[in-house]
Amino acid sequence: MKSSRRRRSIVVTLVVVLVLVIAGGAVWALLRGGDVAAEEEEHIRVAVFTDTEAAREAANAPEDSPEQAAAAYLAAQPTAFWLVPERDPIGEVGARVTSLAQEASDQGATSTIVVYGLPGRDCGNFSAGGLSEADYATWTAEIGAAVRASGIETIIMLEPDSIALAQECGNLAERAPQLQGAVTNLSADNADIYIDGGHSTWHSPDVMAGFIREMGIIDQVRGFATNVSNYNTDADEVTYARQLSGLLGGANAVIDSARNGVGSTGEWCNPPDRRVGSAPGTVHDDVVDTNLWIKVPGESDGTCNGGPAAGAWWPQSAIVLTTDVVVVENDDE
Repeated sequence: MKSSRRRRSIVVTLVVVLVLVIAGGAVWALLRGGDVAAEEEEHIRVAVFTDTEAAREAANAPEDSPEQAAAAYLAAQPTAFWLVPERDPIGEVGARVTSLAQEASDQGATSTIVVYGLPGRDCGNFSAGGLSEADYATWTAEIGAAVRASGIETIIMLEPDSIALAQECGNLAERAPQLQGAVTNLSADNADIYIDGGHSTWHSPDVMAGFIREMGIIDQVRGFATNVSNYNTDADEVTYARQLSGLLGGANAVIDSARNGVGSTGEWCNPPDRRVGSAPGTVHDDVVDTNLWIKVPGESDGTCNGGPAAGAWWPQSAIVLTTDVVVVENDDE
């Protein structure tokens, strides 16, 4: 599977949720749910994980509150789990991967993870951090071993922004061996790896293709991920992905549609008044394997536009993102 370029679409089972939170005569109803499916020869269910910030917020937010309703909706959506060494360090990350795989197995689903611990991560920006080169090799080897041992189909998004940001960081040459080692460590017959593909309003396809080719790994992975943690529309990203694929020998793509429901303002860090995007598994063609929710809606991009630290849960953002899917009905009428 690691080098296969066969077309796959992903059938995502959205857990049907109807959360009724009765407060002061109002009923909060979560409207979306059910199955979304593509008529394709091969289908993959994407797991809904339970150990998430959204689930904790839904459990701990004030009862019958907008915060609780928004979090409950988001907790029910199949969303990638981000493996970061600050939370899942060496010696523990393998157990995390095993636990996620077990959840996926229990649902008859695919485990979807993001590996995000590269040395010099995020070029010192809001998500700065990561491991030393030696520790990164150990950490990714532990992840890969757990993926292989699980036998569960796994989608791996490898180090978002690592390639698109590398020239700006001045470490493009360093990234190649780091990512090559990670791909070697993570490769498995039961895993599809997608490397960083930038997005439609960053580098041109020609420039991004050059950066990716310099990494020397595109022929060892399924393809690339676009729009991760960004807001560009599905249409723009599909166009971009097709152009980039054509320059990379037909590599496949996945698109992050978690927060692109109303498109981008051109601002990447907590832009106001955004919405969740199309349900996972509803966008695909012969290049784009599927859209996924990769960035976790409700988690901050960083300390900008009033947001908390990158990755921290931001209840107000969750409420705004779900404005069109979590509505208030008055049962007093």
